[in-house]
Amino acid sequence: MTDTKNHSGGGVTGSPEGRVFQPASFAELSEAVELAFDYRGDVTVSLKSGESLNGYLFNRQVKGSESYLEVFPSDSSDKRHIRYDQIAAIAFTGEDTATGKSWETWIAKKDSERRAEVERVKADAKARGIV
Repeated sequence: MTDTKNHSGGGVTGSPEGRVFQPASFAELSEAVELAFDYRGDVTVSLKSGESLNGYLFNRQVKGSESYLEVFPSDSSDKRHIRYDQIAAIAFTGEDTATGKSWETWIAKKDSERRAEVERVKADAKARGIV
């Protein structure tokens, strides 16, 4: 699959934010659609007709020549149904809202918040003369 930002033979690692995929085969298109489906930001789907559609990919169905994806366009409340054979490229244009939000990051944040709360309670107890 052609990735115009960070092409790597080992597949896509990390967030695909900012990348543009121009699939050369059905298999590559299916892979790009799966990445877009798992992405937590908006994508821009460029169609072979020249139209571009920006929005959130919320559904896809792989059924050979009847494969399609569905997008909530950012400028409309109506969903769009797009057949795979109409797609020229998929760009990951929106911010990946989950970047850096791993379980380990969440645990570290919660631990820091708990420690800060302990210190606040301790200072409050000292100020009241309890400790």
